[in-house]
Amino acid sequence: MTIGFIGTGLMGNPMALRLLNAGIDLAVYNRTTKRTQNLELSGAQVCKNSDECVATCDAIVVMVSDYEAIEVTVLNKTARQHLVNTTVIQMSTIGPQKSRDSANKIAAAGGHYLEAPVLGSIPQATDGSLIVMAGGEEELYQRWRGLLSHFGPEPQLVGPVGSAAALKLCLNQLIASLTGAFALSLGAAIREDVPVDTFMTILRNSALYAPTFDKKVEGMLADRYTPANFPAKHLLKDVRLFLNMAEEDNLDAQALQGTEAILQRALQMGLADSDYSALAKAVWNDGEAEH
Repeated sequence: MTIGFIGTGLMGNPMALRLLNAGIDLAVYNRTTKRTQNLELSGAQVCKNSDECVATCDAIVVMVSDYEAIEVTVLNKTARQHLVNTTVIQMSTIGPQKSRDSANKIAAAGGHYLEAPVLGSIPQATDGSLIVMAGGEEELYQRWRGLLSHFGPEPQLVGPVGSAAALKLCLNQLIASLTGAFALSLGAAIREDVPVDTFMTILRNSALYAPTFDKKVEGMLADRYTPANFPAKHLLKDVRLFLNMAEEDNLDAQALQGTEAILQRALQMGLADSDYSALAKAVWNDGEAEH
């Protein structure tokens, strides 16, 4: 059995490497070919296009930036012709309706679809400790659970297609909201002459604490946002996907709209490829937006 892996960027590359290290025959494709070089050296077959990857593999893992990339690589006219009896394991962060649309298109082409977004970043992708959330049919999930376990030790079936995609957006909404709120409180404490150590000590001993605060505070204080485990531009994309979902679900998301504006300003400040915690620079009005 040969597994295909489409999308070998920040997250996809270490995930694909885990499959290679487990002795799995792997064919890979990435639109930026230099991101497949280390995988080729580790034994992967590098495909010249996504159609070749789909045509030669029994299952395709997809880890790309957005739904548009899925359309181009897996759902294009040529690739669809090779989807008969092929399982597409879609691990990118997309909206639940787009995930259901993908499932319908792949089923119409004779293939199978399982969504499996993950929570975690590059360190977790490297050591196989991602939280894997699956959405799809029970039988299909059980068939591919072993493969998913290379990425995270306890994959969980959330429900039907769309449910795991929605859960992933719910969690990424918290990433944005928690980071923005923390940056605001930290900035206010600094400017009101509250010692940072005191602020963090009190916070850590309260019910308000989240471990992500300690992961990001050092970089914020040092104005250091590279290398990015999760770029700001991708978090902004996910926030907008959540806002669309919230509108469909008749939820008041005005608070998140403020965070969306802050992330947008961070991108205007030239921080699109910086770690998402760089939104602190926008909260603190630390720098000029690019025009």
